[in-house]
Amino acid sequence: MAVEQYRQIIQQLILERAQRRLAQQEIETQAVLDTARDHYLLLHTGWRGNNRTHGCSMHLDIKDGKIWIQHDGTEVGIATLLLEHGVPKEDIVLGFHSPYMRQFTEFATQ
Repeated sequence: MAVEQYRQIIQQLILERAQRRLAQQEIETQAVLDTARDHYLLLHTGWRGNNRTHGCSMHLDIKDGKIWIQHDGTEVGIATLLLEHGVPKEDIVLGFHSPYMRQFTEFATQ
């Protein structure tokens, strides 16, 4: 697959999740889509009662033609969704695993 296809798939996945409303209306969901540098994030910011919330539930990058999953806070698993969209395992890097541990996964090591 081409990098442009990867951009489209990643943006679709993030935007679909950004559309979902969290139960707490004070939480804003932000899709950050930097197609020039290939950084893609799904952020949540706001308040839960008196507690401040700010965090990232998805972070993906495209580096050297591969999709790097830097953070996956989803229930299904981003790698599974990417596979369902036709991305081959050898083009997915589980960046949240240490370089040593990646060799034991079925995905690319770098």
